[in-house]
Amino acid sequence: MSRQAKLLQLLNEEIVACRKCPRLVEYRERVALEKRLAYRDWTYWGKPVPGFGDPQAQLLIVGLAPGAHGSNRTGRMFTGDRSGVFLFQALYDAGFANQPTAVSCDDGLRLKNAYIAAAARCAPPDNKPLPSEILNCRGYLEREIDILRPTAVLALGKIGWDVFLGILKHRGAIPARVGYRFAHGAEVDLPEARMRLFGVYHPSQQNTQTGLVTPGMYAKVLRSVRRFLEQDLILNAEHTGKRKKTLAQGRGRR
Repeated sequence: MSRQAKLLQLLNEEIVACRKCPRLVEYRERVALEKRLAYRDWTYWGKPVPGFGDPQAQLLIVGLAPGAHGSNRTGRMFTGDRSGVFLFQALYDAGFANQPTAVSCDDGLRLKNAYIAAAARCAPPDNKPLPSEILNCRGYLEREIDILRPTAVLALGKIGWDVFLGILKHRGAIPARVGYRFAHGAEVDLPEARMRLFGVYHPSQQNTQTGLVTPGMYAKVLRSVRRFLEQDLILNAEHTGKRKKTLAQGRGRR
């Protein structure tokens, strides 16, 4: 197991045990007991949902919060609801997942060069976490950023966008969030953080069923993400090659 994998495992264990927000604890556990009729035979997860994906990922995906009968039921980000159906198909088409479907934690899904986190880790009433609840979770996302050191960040919706920029502001990597306007397809270079931030509308059922978000719209942004990551790999390889050549020349002059 790699160092990143070990650190993420320890962090995820801490996330699962979290009880910082009484409102969310009460709601997630009540939903897990009452269940939805279609899932009455399921044993709901009913706890905070940890991050999921490739521990060596260059791409960090930041969502909003678990769905009450999706991730709160299955225990894995975007698994078991309509948002996940849309998102994982898009990630598979773009080469970031090994399969287009996600129904349970043991369905064989693996992410490739991508890791999914969220602004809030517990299912909130009406899908709306309070600002104080998001703040309680922010430290988990900060630590994921520190462990992964992603090259690209994809924010699924304005809240994910704002939370990520808030972390950078807090760290002094940007002067303020003003000037980084969220939009579907937005791209922002963040040289102090050595990252590029991409924005897309959230793949919620409301957005996908009304046509505000389409597969083509996601495909276009994910192509941009993949091109950026491929270019970054090439630049890093060239830089490494030049550095090795310089060191070799230096040794040869001794």
